[in-house]
Amino acid sequence: MVKHSPNPPQKEYRSRVEKIEEQRLEDATNRALDYYLKPKPGSPPEPDKNQLFIVSPHIDTETLLANASEDLLSISTIAADLADDVDDSRRCIALAISRMADGVQLLVERALDHLETKGVTATAAKG
Repeated sequence: MVKHSPNPPQKEYRSRVEKIEEQRLEDATNRALDYYLKPKPGSPPEPDKNQLFIVSPHIDTETLLANASEDLLSISTIAADLADDVDDSRRCIALAISRMADGVQLLVERALDHLETKGVTATAAKG
């Protein structure tokens, strides 16, 4: 038997309640799939028993870089101060340490700038 008329048109309009209910169902489905299918984040590795100092695993990258920058500034200051007290080749070594610390501090500062820029961009994209 041949059907001469098309299927009735799909209802295009959905009420606000239907849209909310559909969104809630989709969210619940995603949560269920995430619970069962997404891998669980692994626990942090056990610290080495022979290790005297460790960095806490929950500290964020920005904090780590800020502390590294301050430490490098301190190293540079100590080396520059030491260079004033010694002569000849020892002075050159102390100045080289100071300049190397300055260079690494610039790299860390640039990394911090990149993190800050990325954070501002992500915030602007959300808002």
